[in-house]
Amino acid sequence: MNILLEAFAKSFELVFTLNEDLFEILLLSLKVSGISLLLSCLIGLPLGTFLAIKSFWGKDAFLVLFNTMMGLPPVVVGLIVYLLVSRSGPFGWLGILYTPTAMIIAQMILITPIIVSLTSQIIEEISQEYKSLFASLVVPSHKAIIAYLFDARYSILTVVLAGFGRAISEVGAVIIVGGNIDHLTRVMTTTIALETSKGNLSLALALGIILLSIALTTNFILIRLKIRAKRRMYV
Repeated sequence: MNILLEAFAKSFELVFTLNEDLFEILLLSLKVSGISLLLSCLIGLPLGTFLAIKSFWGKDAFLVLFNTMMGLPPVVVGLIVYLLVSRSGPFGWLGILYTPTAMIIAQMILITPIIVSLTSQIIEEISQEYKSLFASLVVPSHKAIIAYLFDARYSILTVVLAGFGRAISEVGAVIIVGGNIDHLTRVMTTTIALETSKGNLSLALALGIILLSIALTTNFILIRLKIRAKRRMYV
Protein backbone atom coordinates (compact mmCIF):
# COMPACT_ATOMS: atom_id res chain seq x y z
CA MET A 1 0.00 0.00 0.00
CA ASN A 2 2.83 2.39 0.88
CA ILE A 3 4.51 1.64 -2.46
CA LEU A 4 1.29 2.51 -4.30
CA LEU A 5 0.89 5.77 -2.39
CA GLU A 6 4.49 6.69 -3.10
CA ALA A 7 3.95 5.98 -6.80
CA PHE A 8 0.88 8.25 -6.86
CA ALA A 9 2.75 11.02 -5.03
CA LYS A 10 5.69 10.74 -7.42
CA SER A 11 3.38 10.73 -10.44
CA PHE A 12 1.72 14.00 -9.38
CA GLU A 13 5.15 15.45 -8.73
CA LEU A 14 6.22 14.55 -12.28
CA VAL A 15 3.13 16.25 -13.70
CA PHE A 16 3.24 19.45 -11.67
CA THR A 17 7.02 19.93 -11.91
CA LEU A 18 6.81 19.74 -15.71
CA ASN A 19 9.11 16.72 -15.97
CA GLU A 20 11.11 17.00 -19.22
CA ASP A 21 10.81 13.36 -20.30
CA LEU A 22 7.10 13.24 -19.51
CA PHE A 23 6.26 16.31 -21.53
CA GLU A 24 8.45 15.21 -24.43
CA ILE A 25 6.28 12.09 -24.60
CA LEU A 26 3.10 14.18 -24.26
CA LEU A 27 4.08 16.57 -27.05
CA LEU A 28 4.96 13.71 -29.41
CA SER A 29 1.61 12.05 -28.64
CA LEU A 30 -0.29 15.25 -29.41
CA LYS A 31 1.77 15.83 -32.56
CA VAL A 32 1.20 12.34 -33.98
CA SER A 33 -2.49 12.27 -33.05
CA GLY A 34 -3.07 15.85 -34.24
CA ILE A 35 -1.49 15.33 -37.66
CA SER A 36 -3.23 12.00 -38.22
CA LEU A 37 -6.57 13.56 -37.21
CA LEU A 38 -6.07 16.56 -39.50
CA LEU A 39 -5.23 14.39 -42.51
CA SER A 40 -8.10 12.00 -41.73
CA CYS A 41 -10.54 14.92 -41.59
CA LEU A 42 -9.29 16.34 -44.89
CA ILE A 43 -10.09 12.98 -46.47
CA GLY A 44 -13.00 11.75 -44.37
CA LEU A 45 -15.25 14.81 -44.06
CA PRO A 46 -15.65 15.50 -47.81
CA LEU A 47 -15.83 11.77 -48.61
CA GLY A 48 -18.45 11.12 -45.94
CA THR A 49 -20.53 14.05 -47.18
CA PHE A 50 -20.21 12.89 -50.80
CA LEU A 51 -21.41 9.40 -49.87
CA ALA A 52 -24.39 10.91 -48.04
CA ILE A 53 -25.63 13.22 -50.80
CA LYS A 54 -24.80 11.29 -53.97
CA SER A 55 -26.40 8.17 -55.40
CA PHE A 56 -24.25 5.86 -57.50
CA TRP A 57 -23.67 2.17 -58.13
CA GLY A 58 -21.74 0.59 -55.30
CA LYS A 59 -22.56 3.29 -52.75
CA ASP A 60 -23.98 0.79 -50.25
CA ALA A 61 -20.86 -1.34 -50.57
CA PHE A 62 -18.67 1.65 -49.74
CA LEU A 63 -20.80 2.49 -46.70
CA VAL A 64 -20.68 -1.11 -45.47
CA LEU A 65 -16.91 -1.13 -46.00
CA PHE A 66 -16.31 2.02 -43.96
CA ASN A 67 -18.74 0.93 -41.23
CA THR A 68 -16.90 -2.39 -40.99
CA MET A 69 -13.52 -0.66 -40.88
CA MET A 70 -14.63 1.31 -37.83
CA GLY A 71 -14.02 -1.86 -35.85
CA LEU A 72 -10.61 -2.67 -37.29
CA PRO A 73 -8.32 -4.26 -34.67
CA PRO A 74 -5.41 -1.83 -34.14
CA VAL A 75 -2.83 -4.63 -34.03
CA VAL A 76 -3.98 -5.86 -37.45
CA VAL A 77 -3.65 -2.35 -38.87
CA GLY A 78 -0.18 -2.09 -37.33
CA LEU A 79 0.80 -5.42 -38.88
CA ILE A 80 -0.43 -4.38 -42.34
CA VAL A 81 1.40 -1.05 -42.21
CA TYR A 82 4.52 -2.82 -40.92
CA LEU A 83 4.47 -5.24 -43.87
CA LEU A 84 4.00 -2.37 -46.32
CA VAL A 85 6.80 -0.11 -45.03
CA SER A 86 9.31 -2.68 -43.83
CA ARG A 87 12.51 -3.11 -45.86
CA SER A 88 11.08 -6.07 -47.75
CA GLY A 89 7.71 -4.36 -48.31
CA PRO A 90 6.56 -2.42 -51.38
CA PHE A 91 7.16 0.93 -49.63
CA GLY A 92 10.31 -0.05 -47.80
CA TRP A 93 12.34 2.37 -49.90
CA LEU A 94 10.69 5.25 -48.03
CA GLY A 95 12.53 4.26 -44.85
CA ILE A 96 9.69 5.32 -42.55
CA LEU A 97 9.40 2.23 -40.36
CA TYR A 98 9.92 3.06 -36.67
CA THR A 99 9.29 6.75 -37.29
CA PRO A 100 6.39 9.07 -36.34
CA THR A 101 5.37 9.04 -40.03
CA ALA A 102 4.54 5.33 -39.89
CA MET A 103 2.59 5.93 -36.69
CA ILE A 104 0.59 8.70 -38.36
CA ILE A 105 -0.26 6.42 -41.30
CA ALA A 106 -1.45 3.66 -38.96
CA GLN A 107 -3.61 6.08 -36.99
CA MET A 108 -5.08 7.52 -40.18
CA ILE A 109 -6.22 4.06 -41.25
CA LEU A 110 -7.97 3.69 -37.90
CA ILE A 111 -9.48 7.18 -37.74
CA THR A 112 -10.59 7.82 -41.34
CA PRO A 113 -13.38 5.17 -41.40
CA ILE A 114 -14.81 6.68 -38.21
CA ILE A 115 -14.81 10.17 -39.73
CA VAL A 116 -16.34 8.94 -43.00
CA SER A 117 -19.09 6.81 -41.44
CA LEU A 118 -20.21 9.28 -38.77
CA THR A 119 -20.10 12.22 -41.17
CA SER A 120 -22.18 10.30 -43.70
CA GLN A 121 -24.82 9.54 -41.08
CA ILE A 122 -25.02 13.17 -39.94
CA ILE A 123 -25.16 14.70 -43.41
CA GLU A 124 -27.70 12.15 -44.63
CA GLU A 125 -30.10 13.31 -41.92
CA ILE A 126 -29.98 16.97 -42.96
CA SER A 127 -29.57 16.51 -46.72
CA GLN A 128 -33.32 16.19 -47.34
CA GLU A 129 -33.80 19.87 -46.44
CA TYR A 130 -31.43 21.08 -49.15
CA LYS A 131 -31.46 18.35 -51.78
CA SER A 132 -34.26 19.79 -53.93
CA LEU A 133 -33.04 23.38 -53.50
CA PHE A 134 -29.47 22.56 -54.52
CA ALA A 135 -30.72 20.53 -57.48
CA SER A 136 -32.92 23.40 -58.71
CA LEU A 137 -30.05 25.87 -58.37
CA VAL A 138 -27.60 23.43 -59.98
CA VAL A 139 -25.15 23.83 -57.10
CA PRO A 140 -21.79 22.14 -57.87
CA SER A 141 -20.92 19.13 -55.71
CA HIS A 142 -17.93 20.76 -54.03
CA LYS A 143 -19.99 23.80 -52.99
CA ALA A 144 -22.80 21.56 -51.73
CA ILE A 145 -20.32 19.60 -49.62
CA ILE A 146 -19.00 22.82 -48.06
CA ALA A 147 -22.56 24.01 -47.35
CA TYR A 148 -23.56 20.75 -45.69
CA LEU A 149 -20.43 20.63 -43.55
CA PHE A 150 -20.94 24.23 -42.44
CA ASP A 151 -24.58 23.67 -41.54
CA ALA A 152 -23.70 20.57 -39.51
CA ARG A 153 -20.54 22.08 -38.03
CA TYR A 154 -21.45 21.44 -34.40
CA SER A 155 -22.23 17.81 -35.02
CA ILE A 156 -19.13 17.47 -37.19
CA LEU A 157 -17.00 18.77 -34.33
CA THR A 158 -18.22 15.85 -32.22
CA VAL A 159 -17.05 13.51 -35.00
CA VAL A 160 -13.64 15.18 -35.03
CA LEU A 161 -13.32 14.86 -31.27
CA ALA A 162 -14.35 11.21 -31.44
CA GLY A 163 -11.56 10.65 -33.95
CA PHE A 164 -9.10 12.43 -31.68
CA GLY A 165 -10.13 10.25 -28.77
CA ARG A 166 -9.45 7.13 -30.83
CA ALA A 167 -6.07 8.46 -31.94
CA ILE A 168 -4.72 9.62 -28.58
CA SER A 169 -5.66 6.35 -26.85
CA GLU A 170 -4.28 4.02 -29.53
CA VAL A 171 -1.47 1.65 -28.55
CA GLY A 172 -1.53 -1.56 -30.60
CA ALA A 173 -0.78 -0.18 -34.05
CA VAL A 174 1.69 2.53 -33.04
CA ILE A 175 3.83 0.21 -30.95
CA ILE A 176 4.21 -2.16 -33.93
CA VAL A 177 5.14 0.44 -36.53
CA GLY A 178 6.80 2.92 -34.15
CA GLY A 179 8.86 0.48 -32.12
CA ASN A 180 8.44 2.54 -28.91
CA ILE A 181 11.92 4.08 -29.34
CA ASP A 182 12.96 6.49 -26.60
CA HIS A 183 13.07 10.17 -27.70
CA LEU A 184 11.78 9.21 -31.17
CA THR A 185 8.52 7.23 -31.25
CA ARG A 186 7.58 6.80 -27.60
CA VAL A 187 4.06 8.13 -26.99
CA MET A 188 1.87 8.08 -23.89
CA THR A 189 0.08 4.78 -24.40
CA THR A 190 3.17 2.82 -25.40
CA THR A 191 5.16 4.33 -22.52
CA ILE A 192 2.47 3.38 -20.02
CA ALA A 193 2.61 -0.23 -21.24
CA LEU A 194 6.42 -0.29 -21.14
CA GLU A 195 6.91 1.42 -17.78
CA THR A 196 4.24 -0.72 -16.13
CA SER A 197 6.03 -3.88 -17.29
CA LYS A 198 9.30 -2.44 -15.92
CA GLY A 199 7.69 -1.60 -12.57
CA ASN A 200 8.16 2.16 -12.99
CA LEU A 201 4.67 2.95 -11.79
CA SER A 202 5.24 6.65 -11.10
CA LEU A 203 5.85 7.58 -14.77
CA ALA A 204 3.11 5.23 -15.94
CA LEU A 205 0.64 6.78 -13.50
CA ALA A 206 1.69 10.32 -14.44
CA LEU A 207 1.00 9.62 -18.10
CA GLY A 208 -2.20 7.83 -17.16
CA ILE A 209 -3.37 10.91 -15.27
CA ILE A 210 -2.66 13.11 -18.28
CA LEU A 211 -4.34 10.66 -20.67
CA LEU A 212 -7.39 10.43 -18.43
CA SER A 213 -7.52 14.24 -18.18
CA ILE A 214 -7.45 14.51 -21.98
CA ALA A 215 -10.26 11.93 -22.25
CA LEU A 216 -12.39 13.74 -19.67
CA THR A 217 -11.79 17.10 -21.35
CA THR A 218 -12.69 15.65 -24.74
CA ASN A 219 -15.92 14.15 -23.40
CA PHE A 220 -16.81 17.40 -21.64
CA ILE A 221 -16.35 19.32 -24.90
CA LEU A 222 -18.43 16.71 -26.74
CA ILE A 223 -21.30 17.13 -24.29
CA ARG A 224 -21.15 20.92 -24.49
CA LEU A 225 -21.13 20.83 -28.28
CA LYS A 226 -24.15 18.52 -28.37
CA ILE A 227 -26.06 20.82 -26.03
CA ARG A 228 -25.15 23.85 -28.12
CA ALA A 229 -26.06 22.05 -31.34
CA LYS A 230 -29.50 21.12 -29.97
CA ARG A 231 -30.12 24.70 -28.92
CA ARG A 232 -29.25 25.93 -32.38
CA MET A 233 -31.21 23.05 -33.98
CA TYR A 234 -28.22 21.57 -35.77
CA VAL A 235 -28.99 18.04 -34.59
